[in-house]
Amino acid sequence: MERFIAQAHKYVGLEELTPYALHELVKAIYIDEPNKGDGKRRQNIHISYGFVGFIPIQELMQEEMA
Repeated sequence: MERFIAQAHKYVGLEELTPYALHELVKAIYIDEPNKGDGKRRQNIHISYGFVGFIPIQELMQEEMA
């Protein structure tokens, strides 16, 4: 986790995601099949971050709301 934080710290204040920043911070992006169960098309996206793996979106949203 400390390695990821050190990497991410370089991009504090970044206004535009560059290919270089994306390559350094993200390991992989997985997109689920579309789900149309409620009449609306929805897809889940899972992002695997370098050094830390998957971070559930709920945890990221809690940090943003705090």
